[in-house]
Amino acid sequence: MGTLLPASEEVSEIDYQEGTSSSEQLDAGALFVLKSRGSWLHCGYHLTTSIVAPSLLSLPYALSLMGWFPGVLCLILAALVTFYSYNLLSLVLEHHAQLGKRQLRFRVMAEDILGPAWGRYFVGPIQFGVCYGSVISCILLGGQSLKFIYLLSTPEGSIQLYGFVSIFGILMLVLAQIPSFHSLRHISLVSLVLALAYSACTTAGSVHIGNSKNAPPKDYSIDGIMQDRVLGAFSAISIIATTYGNGIIPEIQATVAPPVEGKMFKGLLVCYAVIIMTFFSVAISGYWAFGNQTEEVILMNFVVDEKPSLPTWVLLMTNVFALLQVAAVSVVYLQPTNDVFERKFSDAKSDQFSIRNVVPRLVFRSLSVIIATAVAAMFPFFGDINAVIGAFGFIPLDFILPVIFYNVTFKPSKKGLMFWGNTAIAIICSAVGVLGAISSIRQIILDANTYSLFANV
Repeated sequence: MGTLLPASEEVSEIDYQEGTSSSEQLDAGALFVLKSRGSWLHCGYHLTTSIVAPSLLSLPYALSLMGWFPGVLCLILAALVTFYSYNLLSLVLEHHAQLGKRQLRFRVMAEDILGPAWGRYFVGPIQFGVCYGSVISCILLGGQSLKFIYLLSTPEGSIQLYGFVSIFGILMLVLAQIPSFHSLRHISLVSLVLALAYSACTTAGSVHIGNSKNAPPKDYSIDGIMQDRVLGAFSAISIIATTYGNGIIPEIQATVAPPVEGKMFKGLLVCYAVIIMTFFSVAISGYWAFGNQTEEVILMNFVVDEKPSLPTWVLLMTNVFALLQVAAVSVVYLQPTNDVFERKFSDAKSDQFSIRNVVPRLVFRSLSVIIATAVAAMFPFFGDINAVIGAFGFIPLDFILPVIFYNVTFKPSKKGLMFWGNTAIAIICSAVGVLGAISSIRQIILDANTYSLFANV
C-alpha cells in the first residue's frame, strides 16, 4: 500500500486515495460513501447490522419445513461455512491491500480476480439485486411492524398495509441521506443492541406461550407428500442462507482505516457472538413452541384469532425494537446503491457537501427509496421474497465466490485439504443454490393465486 497509518484510526482523503488503485483515486463513490476511517469495532457493528436482521424471525418457519435434526444442523453448518467464507474473503482483500491495490467493492474484486466480465455481468448485477431486494424486504417488514403496532392499539382499524409501508418509506427517505457508510457506525451499534433486545423478547415470548395452559399442540411432523417436503426443505435452506447472508463484505471492509490486517476477523467475532445468541435462541424456541404451525414470521404466532397471546406491552415493545432495527438494516443495504449513484453523478473534485454533489445525491437517493417503497407496497409477500433473494443472491455471493476467490488468488496445492475443501464447498453450495432457486420459484407459482397488488396481508 502507498501510505499506512498504524497508529491512527483516522485517515485523510489523500492517504485513502494512495491506499487504493489509481483507477479509483477520483471515484466519488469511494471517496464519499466508502470512507476508510473505521475501526475493527465499527466493522463488527456494520457486520452485525447487515446479518442479524429481522429476517431471523423467519428461522423457526425454516425449521418447520425441515424438522429438528436437519434444521438445527443446517443452522450450524450455515454459521460455520459463512464464518469461514467471510474470513477467506477478508484474507483475499488484505492480500490485495498489501500489494498496493485495495479493493473496495465486490464487483472490483471479481474483475481483478476472475476478469472484467465476471464483475460487470455477474457479481455486480447480483450484488445490486441482493442489496436492493433486501431494502425492499426491509421496507415491507417495517410497514408490517407498523401495522401490527397499529392493530394492537386499534383492533378494528381499517388502514391498509400499503399506508404503513409508505410511512416507513418516508422514514427511509430521511435516513438515506446519511452521507457515508462510516457515518452509520453509531446507528449500527444501536442496531446491534436492538437485535439482542427483540430476539430476547421473541425467545421469552415463545417459551412463555409454549409452557402456558393454552399452548398450541406441539406437532413436529412435516406436512405434504415427499416432493413437497423435499422442495420445502430447499426453500428452508434458501431462507437460512438469506438470514446468514451479507453480500457487502468488501464494502464493509472498505470502511476500515488502514492497515486492515486482522480487523475484519475481530469484527466477525463480534458479529458471530451476536448471531449465536440470537439466531439459535429464536429458531429453537419458536419451533419448539409452535411446531409445524409456525408462521413465516414468528411474531404472527403471538396473535391467535386477533387476540394476543402475550401482554400487549410485550408485543408492542418487541415490534418497536424490530421496527427501529429494520430501519438501520435498510440504510446499511442502501450503501452499495448510494455508491453507484455517487460514482455516476457526483464530482470527486468538488467538496462532498457542495451544491454540485448534494443535489444529485438528494435526488437519486430519494428516487431509489421511493421505487423500493412502491414495490414493497405492491408486492407484500415477505417469505417468498426472502427465499428468492437467498437462492439467487446470497448463496453465490457468500457461500460460493469467497472460496473461488481464495483458490484463484492464493493457489493452494491441489494435493492439500484447503483446495479440495474449498472446491467441495463451491460445488455443494452451487447444487443447493440451484435446487433452492427451483423450489423458491415453485413456491411463488403456488402462491400466485393469493397475490394481488397492494394486498393487505
